[in-house]
Amino acid sequence: MTTSSKAQVERFDPDERVVYKRVGDVHLSMDIFKPKGQGRSDSPVAGIVFFHGGAWNDAHPSQFHPHCHYLASRGMLAMSAAYRVKNVHGTTPYECVTDGKSAVRWLRKHAPDLGVDPKRIAAGGGSAGGHVAAAAATVTAFEPDGEDHSISSKPDALVLFNPIVDNGPDGAGYGRHDRVADRWQEVSPMHNMATGAPPAILFLGTEDVLVSVSTVEEFKRRMNDVGSRCDLWTYDGQPHAFFNYHDGDNPYYDATVYEADKFLASLGYLEGRPTVQAQAVEALLR
Repeated sequence: MTTSSKAQVERFDPDERVVYKRVGDVHLSMDIFKPKGQGRSDSPVAGIVFFHGGAWNDAHPSQFHPHCHYLASRGMLAMSAAYRVKNVHGTTPYECVTDGKSAVRWLRKHAPDLGVDPKRIAAGGGSAGGHVAAAAATVTAFEPDGEDHSISSKPDALVLFNPIVDNGPDGAGYGRHDRVADRWQEVSPMHNMATGAPPAILFLGTEDVLVSVSTVEEFKRRMNDVGSRCDLWTYDGQPHAFFNYHDGDNPYYDATVYEADKFLASLGYLEGRPTVQAQAVEALLR
């Protein structure tokens, strides 16, 4: 399970918080980090929405605030979405995926007002949040009721940190198969791969006990088989959630953000070189 520190919340305040979805008396919010210096007359920018980890159980929207802050400084509109979780709303992973689709659709629907290019919308996340992002990109089930389905809920690119991509019976981790055993084939990104899957970058520590290296290697292979790009970065000796910010003292945060930046730039979502501390990244990779 991934968590976020008090320092993260205080240091990386969003520019705006909006409600993107209402389910009964539940209001789901989106924390928005706006690109610095962007004006309404400027050309549309790329956008990204992140989904936090927490085993589909706990809510930690601030986990990706540092990533949002950084990407906004580089010229993207970056957002971190809350979604329904078991310990707060009594929900299942299915509702998590449904809310993820709603969040992507909301961003695409409101792209003109936000100054975002609706054809350059990425989704990212860590662990269970990585599953939400990957499922929004691959699975066809769990579309929300009452929304305009003519507006796609499928992201155009993926940035995934130790993501749950295999919900099958051989998947390891915190009961991720048991939680979806009745419909696992419908909700598993690995088993819904099809032509047109968006390009993706994945990050994983080799000592992750919840997501195996062989699992993400198989995900990459299946992506390549359907003609989609999938960049995979593994980090020796690192555990689950190794990539978190940790109040600015984690070289693996720098390293993964550095590669995510280059990946997004290669797709035309960013311009120029990464501004994350390259010296720390280079020292780590030597």
